[in-house]
Amino acid sequence: MYEIIPPQNFKQIPWKNGQGTTIELAINEEGTVNDFDWRLSIATVKNDGPFSDFSGYTRNLVLIAGNGLSLEHSPTRVDRLDELLQFSTFDGGCKTKATLISGPITDFNLMTRTNRFDGRLETYRDPSQIKLEKALISFVYSLDEDLSIQSNKTTSNFSLKPRELAKFTDIQHQEWVVSGRNFILVYIGNR
Repeated sequence: MYEIIPPQNFKQIPWKNGQGTTIELAINEEGTVNDFDWRLSIATVKNDGPFSDFSGYTRNLVLIAGNGLSLEHSPTRVDRLDELLQFSTFDGGCKTKATLISGPITDFNLMTRTNRFDGRLETYRDPSQIKLEKALISFVYSLDEDLSIQSNKTTSNFSLKPRELAKFTDIQHQEWVVSGRNFILVYIGNR
């Protein structure tokens, strides 16, 4: 089973640290910004500064626009994201500090409650044809081009427009193949 979530259904929510806003794409049923099991969001970072504290969560942050940023999680761990669709996976409780490389950036975020859910993502810049893996919930996000999504049940084939989010909840009983470029796949499963 799948659902297409258009951009007009996304919600704008203030950051926990008050330094900006997040566009929430999807969140578990009954989840809130302060209490959720998993959440997908997009944020624009305009200034250097600390990340909000999300202790108890695993974060995955993908660069989707801009010249990049450096993420200092600790004195010994720094991730530099300076290419489209590069990403970093880190503990949401880290005192992560972002330093912009040259101007604002936009990032795509997956956060999962560490003790309950495994969250994983894959990114594809080049033209690719990828079969979705089995997961509790999966998502496909298109940055800037139409994606073709085909099923072994041909009546389910569809096209995903740029900045739309497709949510899949029954991959165990249906195969899906995503074709295109510049897209993100998200897999969420129980721990």
